[in-house]
Amino acid sequence: MKKILTITLAVLTFSNCTFAGNPDRRGEAGAYELLMNGWARSSGFWSMNSASVKGLESERINVAGLAFTKKTEIAAAYTLWMQGSGVGIAHAGVAQAFKETNVVALTIQALNLGTIERTTTQNPEGGIGTYRPTFLNIGLSYSKLFSNSIAGGVTFRMVNESLGNLNAFGFAIDAGLQYVTGPKDNIHFGVALRNVGTPMKFKGDALSNSVEVISTSTYQLTTSNRSNKFELPTQLNIGIAYDFWAGKKKEVQPKIFKQDYRVTALANFTSNAFGYDHYGVGLEFSWKEMLMLRAAYRFETGQFKKDSRLNAFTGLSAGLTFDAPLKKDGPRLGIDYSFRATQPFAGTHSIGLHFNL
Repeated sequence: MKKILTITLAVLTFSNCTFAGNPDRRGEAGAYELLMNGWARSSGFWSMNSASVKGLESERINVAGLAFTKKTEIAAAYTLWMQGSGVGIAHAGVAQAFKETNVVALTIQALNLGTIERTTTQNPEGGIGTYRPTFLNIGLSYSKLFSNSIAGGVTFRMVNESLGNLNAFGFAIDAGLQYVTGPKDNIHFGVALRNVGTPMKFKGDALSNSVEVISTSTYQLTTSNRSNKFELPTQLNIGIAYDFWAGKKKEVQPKIFKQDYRVTALANFTSNAFGYDHYGVGLEFSWKEMLMLRAAYRFETGQFKKDSRLNAFTGLSAGLTFDAPLKKDGPRLGIDYSFRATQPFAGTHSIGLHFNL
């Protein structure tokens, strides 16, 4: 399995390099919901914690982090995407460890785009009913801890988009690796390739037209239009993180010590195949791994000039987590919140729950 994961990541990376980081192709891809992270904990880092992310949320950033799930994790989150736009994102999933070093997970993401007035060329003002778009993707992930230092994982994702009587369907693959080193396992490296998969194409009755043909006799003729294919929004994440520990050392197991305070600094670079590259830094403060405060800033070409900025997000994100055991050395319940600044709209807000057995 280790060889399979390594080969998969190498092949996907090679395929991505042929068109990575090309802003001239901005807008040519589709299924951008694959880049919309609605998990409330990792989005406080602007999804830039590819080197240090752990648990179920790693499926959206670097699936290798899934390998650090100890037993069972159940999580759900909801996001008000650019509050005021009427768009919401629901995330849910479950992860299960088995045979000590293996973890599998099933996750689902669904977009709530609200109800849209149905219009046609004959009825441009509507009045003929409504419809609700359905954007859904389901991921099946596998991750393995190969040693105390190396973890790898793969996600296979089904992508479905439905607009009334139009439908597009495709598959995507994510792959990632994480490496941990240092005297306290406090140095983290991560690389992940996301959304490599099949082109998608809309099909359905909405592309058919019925016309009346008048010849020697009058009859109806149905013609079908064809839509263009579109690629998935492939991206490559490369990250690094460093943990600073402070406070009195406590021996929790023989030769295993813990400290109360942790400050994690991280940096990340994201190469987008169909847009500008992103890079940024983040910081997290933790007290006893129960209370965590985090903030990050993501940079993009042209974002500081109003005339050249092509993104509604201004770069700032922040979040907090309260994670506590329900009983000593027992299951833990976590509550997460994050905010991402936007202009216009009133920012993007995410809230979520984690339950670890």
